[in-house]
Amino acid sequence: MRAKTAALLELVKAEQPLVHHITNYVTANDCANTMLAIGASPIMADDIEEVTDIVCLSAALVLNIGTLNARTIAAMLKAGKKANALGIPVVLDPVGAGATPLRSTTAELLLRELKPAVIRGNLSEIKAVSGLGSATRGVDVSAQDILDAGNPDYGRSIAEDLATRFDCAVAITGAVDIVAGRGKTCFIENGHSLLSRVTGTGCMCTSLIAAYCAVTKDYLSAAAAGILTMGLAGELAYEQLPNTSRGPGTYRVELLNALSLLSGEDILQRGRVREG
Repeated sequence: MRAKTAALLELVKAEQPLVHHITNYVTANDCANTMLAIGASPIMADDIEEVTDIVCLSAALVLNIGTLNARTIAAMLKAGKKANALGIPVVLDPVGAGATPLRSTTAELLLRELKPAVIRGNLSEIKAVSGLGSATRGVDVSAQDILDAGNPDYGRSIAEDLATRFDCAVAITGAVDIVAGRGKTCFIENGHSLLSRVTGTGCMCTSLIAAYCAVTKDYLSAAAAGILTMGLAGELAYEQLPNTSRGPGTYRVELLNALSLLSGEDILQRGRVREG
């Protein structure tokens, strides 16, 4: 998986794919900068009058339900159906699913009406869209699910079941990340605890996955590549922090720098991925 990720990163840099985002306003700027950092091109367009036109120009579509309203739900459906019709991969981030009825029913609607290439979320969100009745802590993973995540087999069974049901790749991000799909599962152990103290790193990870989906039809490898990229950047960013400034503000800046400087050699030498 490390070699595949290194190769996909080079493809993104060479092809500079346009990635369409209908995403939340809290993290839109971070996601756009993440795309630029690794060589992709972002566009954040959510007006229902133009989303299908933008989809036609794009190589991947991100649907992120972090800041929902009726207008963007309709735009997500319209854009997603167009992407499906054109064979353009859709990456769904069910932010906060399980926290409120609106979020849960919207995630259910999108999964019923659209065919995602990848679903990415934390354990609470993935449990919620799986119908397991999880409750998130706002948009964050619940305390119980943090404890449950200590058993990789628990998250693995949920990811594999959802991947089979929707015939897509499913990624659960946490202390150990899990990616499942098409009879294969891998675990990624890169990352740093400061990633959880910067708003939007999950959304940024979803954007990275979409960038990789834009250059391959192997969506499990694309999902793993996005997660591995974010985890490695998280580690490299921490290593650049001066001892006098190791807070999340400085870390956020170094995270973007690390994404822009990440190399295939970094991936090959430092990636911690196991399959099984």
